[in-house]
Amino acid sequence: MKKTMTYAAAGVNIDEGERLVSLIKPMVRATHRKEVLGEIGSFAGFFRFPARRYRNPVLVAGTDGVGTKVKVASMAGKLDTVGIDLVAMCVNDILVHGAEPAFFLDYYATGKLSAGDGAQVVSGIAEGCRRAGCALLGGETAEMPSVYAPGEFDLAGFAVGFVDRKDIIDGRSVRPGDALLGLGSSGLHSNGYSLARKVVFDLLKKKPGSRVPEWGGTAAGELLKPTRIYVRPVLSLLRKVKIRAMAHITGGGILGNVPRTLPDGVTAVIEKGSWPVLPVFETIVRAARLPEEEAYRTFNMGIGMVLAVRAADAGRALRHLRRAGEAAYIVGEVKKGRRGAPQVLLAGGRS
Repeated sequence: MKKTMTYAAAGVNIDEGERLVSLIKPMVRATHRKEVLGEIGSFAGFFRFPARRYRNPVLVAGTDGVGTKVKVASMAGKLDTVGIDLVAMCVNDILVHGAEPAFFLDYYATGKLSAGDGAQVVSGIAEGCRRAGCALLGGETAEMPSVYAPGEFDLAGFAVGFVDRKDIIDGRSVRPGDALLGLGSSGLHSNGYSLARKVVFDLLKKKPGSRVPEWGGTAAGELLKPTRIYVRPVLSLLRKVKIRAMAHITGGGILGNVPRTLPDGVTAVIEKGSWPVLPVFETIVRAARLPEEEAYRTFNMGIGMVLAVRAADAGRALRHLRRAGEAAYIVGEVKKGRRGAPQVLLAGGRS
């Protein structure tokens, strides 16, 4: 008699997937806003449009992942924070256009599904949604044996928000003389990990649990610090100050991301030393012998978001952000530039 080949025998455990859904239901429910209709388990999520709040509403959407930071999470056996990173990378991106994140969707793929591990990952996603004030509306879990090695997984996220058309921030109103504010990062956030992992684990021979005195903790503890979510302080600032442009400092660093929000003919002059560069960056840059420009193009170097405001509003904006718990600094100014010339210049002494 021929042996039956089942889906489970091929490496996909449907029962484990159903157990994961039962574990994460309370986490998902805890993120719901009043606009959410229905429960987890449907084929799609339902979100009632808050029409009364917007006169000319525009949907703003963004998608991202957390890159090879998931490798560090797997190495350390700590899976409950990369979900925060996933939400942060997406909601911060739509925030720069003035949008309030409304709901979030996730995609979690792994070689062999463990409901317990998956629940840890989703717990971080739910926590990120709570910090951003958006609903975890749904997601997808994919078990793909032979695509991912044992213990490996990947994440992708999708955020959707709303903004009135007249309030869209696109950088077109930036003018020479505007002040540039920087919001402090928690560390590497979710970029540069292919290089950071090589330096920390291969060059410096650290293990995830190795203590790194200058970091004040372990290698994994530093590398897994969640990306800051700037939604609540920035949205509250928007009610007090006109923000002319924002840039989320992700892959490409300050040099690669600030130009994305500037009109042609102006240059952002960033003053090195105007904010504290975190020890993790100093360690990696020194060990890798990374040229300064490459460092500022690879890592956020301690600044997770850059905002352009009128110089007259800079002091009020700083006070508001600091009262909201953000480390905020004046990191430079906008100057007149030549068309086609570099739009970001690093100035001042080494930071």
